[in-house]
Amino acid sequence: MRTAICSGSFDPITLGHLDIIRRAAQCFDRVCVCVSPNAEKRNQMFTPEQKLLLVQTAVAELPNVTAELWPGLLADFAVSHGSGVIVRGVRNATDFDVEYQMALINRGIYPELETLLLPASPAYQHFSSSMAREMIRYRQPLEQYLPEAIIPLVRELTEKRKED
Repeated sequence: MRTAICSGSFDPITLGHLDIIRRAAQCFDRVCVCVSPNAEKRNQMFTPEQKLLLVQTAVAELPNVTAELWPGLLADFAVSHGSGVIVRGVRNATDFDVEYQMALINRGIYPELETLLLPASPAYQHFSSSMAREMIRYRQPLEQYLPEAIIPLVRELTEKRKED
């Protein structure tokens, strides 16, 4: 069974992320989505557990996709799940440069680990989680940015946060 890993901080998961995950699910028997809490990123909107819930909700319709939280190195996650492939989406040359460097680092840790870079679909090239967070903050319609299944949950979580 060929297993691929899709990873990210998913704050929140966008239609662009989901497109990459769906495309990976068509190419591999199994896809494990690694939700990585990224302490380096500022202005995070959701907790790691909330991010996991959003990802699980977004991928629920994909029978060969699961999602887990992982606080450690992505390369270790891949190996622990019996995968030799990390799938990453790239929107532009800047993303490519960053992902290429990460691929080299991961391969330095585990030489058998490959990284497959999928170009973003044209409809999602301009998408980012930071842009989605702005749309959420300013109560804009979210249907063109986020998976439909998570929109009520996003609204609920952000309203709850305001109450706290």
